[in-house]
Amino acid sequence: MRDVAVLNTDRFTMRPLRDADTAALFPTLSDAEQCHYLTRPEFASEEELHGWLTDPNWPGRTWIAVDTSGSVTDSVTDSVFGRFVAHTAHEEGVLEIGYIVCADRQGQGVASECTRALITHLFALPVADGGARKLIAEVDTRNIASVRLLEKFGFTREAHLREHETTHIGLCDVYFYGLLRSEWSGG
Repeated sequence: MRDVAVLNTDRFTMRPLRDADTAALFPTLSDAEQCHYLTRPEFASEEELHGWLTDPNWPGRTWIAVDTSGSVTDSVTDSVFGRFVAHTAHEEGVLEIGYIVCADRQGQGVASECTRALITHLFALPVADGGARKLIAEVDTRNIASVRLLEKFGFTREAHLREHETTHIGLCDVYFYGLLRSEWSGG
């Protein structure tokens, strides 16, 4: 697994995962409605979530978006706004991205601001250093918010795979989206 560079946006710092982040992510990732479009059901305990987040066999990188605007002052848990990930897909230079925003932070532009920073970062890095020549995203066709976000950033729907996978909610259709480095203009 590659090191995770700290990324900064106007309102957030995107930093590597810390053990304390499990508690902040648990309210969202233990909620069946929030986990509807994940490939697995909600988490039953913080221990189970921590094991998933820190799985040493997962080959990806995780960024945790934390508030740096000064608008959140309560605790470390309250300052976590979401998780953003990237991992190598089928070959070096092709990275799959993913994201989830904490339930109490949705609708505040977090996904847009942090995904833009992540895309910019991954395209700026040389492929040999963990960068991308192409980004992809796999999305349940019913996940309208995610579809809108990807299309906002210029991702092209490259495939609609019908009855592609079975998850905890049953048989799912999946869209595959792609964005080439040469197509990225900063969103």
